[in-house]
Amino acid sequence: MKKLISLTVSAALLLAPLAYTINAPALNLKVDAVSAASEEPPAATAKPAATPKPTAKPTAKPTPKPTAKPAATAKPTATAKPAATAKATAKPAATAKPAATAKPAATVKPAPTATPVTVKQAVYQDGVYTAYGNAYSKGTEGATVTIKDGKIADIELLRTNPKIIDRNASENYSGVWVAYGLMKDRLLGKTRDGAAAVDAVSGATRTSDGWKLSVDRAFQRSLEIKPADAAYFDGDHMGVDPEGKYAVFASYDANELTAVKLYPLTAAGDFADEKAYTAEQTAAIAAITPVLLANGSSAQPVAGYEAESKAAINAFWDAEQNASINNTSAYIDGFYSSYGTARSVGVERADVVIRNGKLVDVKLYRLGTNLIDRGATAYAEVVKANAPMTAKLLANGSYFANYDEKIDGISGATESSHSWNEAVERAFEKALKVPAPGEYFDGKFAGVDNASKIFLLVDVEADQVTGIKLSLFGADGKLIADDKLTAEQKAVVDQLTAGLLDKGVQSPDVTGQEALSAAARAALADALANASKEQGAYKDGTFTAYGDAYDKGSNKADVTLRNGKIVSVALSRVGMNMVDLGKSAYAEVQKAIPQLTASFLAAGTREGVQEADAVSGATSSSNALKAAVDRAYGKAEVTEESKAAYFDGAFIGVSTDKTVNVMVYVKYGVPVNMVVYYLDAAGKVKPAAQLTDAEKTVKAEIENTSTGYSLHKYGYRAAAFGDSDAEKLVSAKAVEAIKVALEAAGK
Repeated sequence: MKKLISLTVSAALLLAPLAYTINAPALNLKVDAVSAASEEPPAATAKPAATPKPTAKPTAKPTPKPTAKPAATAKPTATAKPAATAKATAKPAATAKPAATAKPAATVKPAPTATPVTVKQAVYQDGVYTAYGNAYSKGTEGATVTIKDGKIADIELLRTNPKIIDRNASENYSGVWVAYGLMKDRLLGKTRDGAAAVDAVSGATRTSDGWKLSVDRAFQRSLEIKPADAAYFDGDHMGVDPEGKYAVFASYDANELTAVKLYPLTAAGDFADEKAYTAEQTAAIAAITPVLLANGSSAQPVAGYEAESKAAINAFWDAEQNASINNTSAYIDGFYSSYGTARSVGVERADVVIRNGKLVDVKLYRLGTNLIDRGATAYAEVVKANAPMTAKLLANGSYFANYDEKIDGISGATESSHSWNEAVERAFEKALKVPAPGEYFDGKFAGVDNASKIFLLVDVEADQVTGIKLSLFGADGKLIADDKLTAEQKAVVDQLTAGLLDKGVQSPDVTGQEALSAAARAALADALANASKEQGAYKDGTFTAYGDAYDKGSNKADVTLRNGKIVSVALSRVGMNMVDLGKSAYAEVQKAIPQLTASFLAAGTREGVQEADAVSGATSSSNALKAAVDRAYGKAEVTEESKAAYFDGAFIGVSTDKTVNVMVYVKYGVPVNMVVYYLDAAGKVKPAAQLTDAEKTVKAEIENTSTGYSLHKYGYRAAAFGDSDAEKLVSAKAVEAIKVALEAAGK
């Protein structure tokens, strides 16, 4: 066993020789979120046949790892060091080739909804399975189903965009909004036959049937022994290449590929208008489509259309995987986030979406020493490197297994581009159906307490912490260089480091430095969470939400989360024009905001904030700000417990010129009432006597169509209205305000 050597005053314990075992998942560490203070078409036709690819497991919810507490109580005295943690080298399985050329059929038999044959529950393997219904121009329905003992133990219903990435519920048509919850309730606990028999939701019949078909296909994928004569689901299946250039619709009937249709996608990820195809697009489609129909994913690029062919073949491969009953991808579909190698200047992070073992969406971030995204304030070369690195990763459809050998780093940002690749690689490892050994990645990880008092660089190897470098933040928010530390600071750094190495997140307080001791423990918990192979329940980032509004304005919270902990929160009181009132807010509210900010940071978690005390004299605003933080967490959920288009409550929006305010009331996830206010130059509500006839007419129209119990007339795709130009002008501003209010209410 490694021995502890004396610690240096400079806190340069980068490779401290003591190793203590991390014996619990980082995301379940029982340590407070302490700071130093205490602590989001065309009808399909068909595609070529190809041998089924590995099935990508659905990401309904990442399977949680054991929830043991992190003991890290003392250095192991004679504990054998676990074998080195396997690195995230698992690549998506190679593309399968189609077995034979499929001939087109004159007619494509429509795929039935779910009508399975009754079978014993024992034939279904427990697990999480994702499958899709029949595709059409707007995307497709899907379901991520957790099957246990032949029944649906959990389910996430998906309604995707044309790139087959799950939409926010509010982005779908209004009939679907309520259907999510109703269908989930109807399907939970059902067997395959039971799921096929549930009633569709009125107003969302096609979507309901698509979900039922997805569930039936998920059950088929879970069969322990699959029928020898069944390779593909009958019906229309959709695929998109990782770069989002083409969508392919492939139709299968009795295992035979009967039709292929190729559609170019716009830069925004929508289907290009067929009437607006360029001559080049039309020619490429005509040349590539028959090759796909004949050869499927084993098709060779068409001369003169090499780039387009590659994208189309990749899209066909994706469609083929969605059609394959025996989809054997090594990965579970869904969203994952991970970090690259940390350094004294910060670290890179990647948020990815994986489908069928391929990278289909990626966002890259450069975090500063406070581990908050620097955005455009990062080094200029790193900012410039983001787009080309994103493009390279999407073109590859994965990370680069041997980055240094296979690809050059982005010039001027070699270290960052390498770290981004590593972050994507680790995200793929998080998505493995069969987890690689170990609970933590090997490498160097950063951790910061949520008040940014302490920065740690932690070395992890084979689930052990082998070194810690602890740095202090100065009053200016920058790290204090080792040679600038006072003698007292050096002593504290040494004591804190020794405690963390010896006892981990249970290290005792340094006498007289209780706040820094709490911050050090929080920073270590943060670093271990960043090193964990477990995907958390919340996305990292900044999320804005509002409490319930009333006729004087609303309360706003900008909440920055990392590993589900609040690392920054900005609270404000906004007027009816949605502008921060600042010192013009009520005196009690002005006093309450800094107190609540400190209280929320100290609480550090979604549940902790709700338990925080309201500030006397500002109870209503305190509760509204607590609600705003809770809604920010709701927007950050990786998998929503209960999908809804909108939060229930009252929300305001304002027109671009800040003259029209509309308050929208939401009940059961649906906008039901609206009240219109007109504002003066100071943002105050104008009295009725000052309103023009056009303003009165628009106000009456919007308010009188409120029902109080069903979808408001202007609650879905509102458009300007009016009999005169004056009314149309006012109603256009009201519609702007409605859209802003719905955005504030949206999940």
